[in-house]
Amino acid sequence: MEAQLAASAAPSPTRDDPTIWRVDDALWAELQPLLVVDKPRKKPGRNRNDDRPILDGLIWLARTGAQWAAWPRDQFGPKSTAHDRLQEWVEYGCLGRAWARLLTEYDGEIGLQWEWQAADGCIVKAPLGKKGAAARPRRPGRTRPTAPNAARSATC
Repeated sequence: MEAQLAASAAPSPTRDDPTIWRVDDALWAELQPLLVVDKPRKKPGRNRNDDRPILDGLIWLARTGAQWAAWPRDQFGPKSTAHDRLQEWVEYGCLGRAWARLLTEYDGEIGLQWEWQAADGCIVKAPLGKKGAAARPRRPGRTRPTAPNAARSATC
């Protein structure tokens, strides 16, 4: 009973309550100008989603190693919007600048081993993929005759 009261009395998280994948307010003030893309809108519509939860989601994706299918929509918004924003930021070079700033901040707080870094990956054959020799169209082979071979004439 006391544990329930203590849990309910715990303060609720505020906007500046960073986790391992949420950016705090001070760092967001530095990152927000780096992520601005000045391009004209092609057609009218909804206002642009906030960049902060999308960046938090991209950090979550990198930290957990999860796939896009596991994207928590309730925390970071639609994954299609996040993927579009990721592609836009990469195209305009915004993500590289913001990521460099994040690494600098992380290096200052925790420390990175800049001398030794490794990338991990796995390349496997797609089990249902139709690439390669099996998918290439094959030329039709020689058509075999359907009638039986003619017998020799006994009179010749």
